[in-house]
Amino acid sequence: MNQEDMIRDAFKHKSWNEIKVENSWQIFKVMAEFVYGFEKLARIGPSVAVFGSARTKPDNQYYIIAEEIGYRLTQLGYGVITGGGPGIMEAANSGAQRGKGKSIGINIDLPFEQRPNSYIDADKLINFDYFFVRKTMFMRYSQGFIVLPGGFGTFDELFEALTLIQTGKIGKFPIVMVGKKYWAGLLKWIKETMHAQEHNVAISDFDLFKLVDTAEEAVKVIDDFYGEFLLSPNF
Repeated sequence: MNQEDMIRDAFKHKSWNEIKVENSWQIFKVMAEFVYGFEKLARIGPSVAVFGSARTKPDNQYYIIAEEIGYRLTQLGYGVITGGGPGIMEAANSGAQRGKGKSIGINIDLPFEQRPNSYIDADKLINFDYFFVRKTMFMRYSQGFIVLPGGFGTFDELFEALTLIQTGKIGKFPIVMVGKKYWAGLLKWIKETMHAQEHNVAISDFDLFKLVDTAEEAVKVIDDFYGEFLLSPNF
C-alpha cells in the first residue's frame, strides 16, 4: 500500500463489523510480535544498544567508530543490539562479530533502506512489522544506549530512551551520544530554547546523557557506570 492509498484508507467508510474484524486481527499480530520478541531476547544477557543512520557509508568516520564500539563492548562481555540494518547498525554488528561476542539485530521491514546486515548472529536476527514493538524490545533488553549520528529514526530512539529514563519508567541506564560536532546544534537549541527560554526541561535532565567523540570514551562511560554498581556481564 503506497502513501496515497494509506491516506484514502484512513477516510474510507467501514462498517462496524469490518472495523472489528480488522482490529481483532491486528491485535493478534501485535501480540504475536511481542511474544516472539520477548522469547528471543530474554536469553541474550546484558547488552548495549547502538543507534545510528542506515545511510552511513563504510568510509565515514562514524561507521569506523561504530565498528570499534561494537568490538570494544564485546571485549568487556556485553552483547551488541542494533536495528539490524546497514550503515551504523552494520558497523556495530561487524565489530561485535569481530570480537566474537553476541551480535543481535532487531530488524524492521521497510519499503526502502532497511535490509538485515550480514554480521548478525543467525539465531539473533528478529524481524518486526511494527516500530513500536521493535522500540519496546530496545528499551526493555538494553542496559545502555550509544547513539551515533543519524536521522529521524535515530532521534526517535534517542528521545524514547531519554523520556523513559526522565519519567522513571526504566532505570537510569547510561546514554552516550557520539560526535560532539554533530550533536552541538541540537544540544544548543535544547539548552537555550527548551530550557532557558521555555523551561520545558530541567537543568538536571542534562545529566541523563554523556557526550563523547571516540569509541574508547563511549565504551568507558558504559563500563564505568556498571563498575559503580559492582556489576559485570554474566555471559
